[in-house]
Amino acid sequence: MTIDTLPYPHDLGDGVVSLRVHRPTDAEALAVAVRESVATVGRWQDWCHSGYAMADAETWMAACRKDWLLGDGYEMLIVDARTDAILGGMGVNQRNREQRFANLGYWVRESMQGRGIATRAGRLAIRFAFDAVKVARLEIVAAWDNLPSRKTAERLGGAFEGRLRKRLVVKGTSVDAAMYSLTAEDLQASAP
Repeated sequence: MTIDTLPYPHDLGDGVVSLRVHRPTDAEALAVAVRESVATVGRWQDWCHSGYAMADAETWMAACRKDWLLGDGYEMLIVDARTDAILGGMGVNQRNREQRFANLGYWVRESMQGRGIATRAGRLAIRFAFDAVKVARLEIVAAWDNLPSRKTAERLGGAFEGRLRKRLVVKGTSVDAAMYSLTAEDLQASAP
């Protein structure tokens, strides 16, 4: 099986942003985007650190490809729809086939934050999760104090389900998290 035979729509975009699989040529640009984002993304994600190198990006992309091939997760880059510049990452990951749910994760490079990119890309990924991956439930789990990520979850229509005690580990410390969820019915209810 190749990545071209996986449930990946090749037109996953809205004219402003697009979601696409990682390409081998993305490694250096991805590393630059990660290093640029240490002050914001790195506050909440341990993988985002100042020493993030091209080799780290290559290792990450290989793991993403394996997850795609196994159907365990679908990590994508958020790119500018016109220039293909890397804006961040979006993933439908931690898939639980038996219970038909997955997690939605996202990050936006620091220089592009505050422009609605995660919300635009999130809408595309949500549709992909329900239409192609066939989940019944999509979860967004954000550190309790990560207000930008929580606001994105709310803009995406995530229903707040509660505070999960010690649910995430950030910088070696267990922290509380906010749980949001979406279902296909939520999308139908919000459709015009």
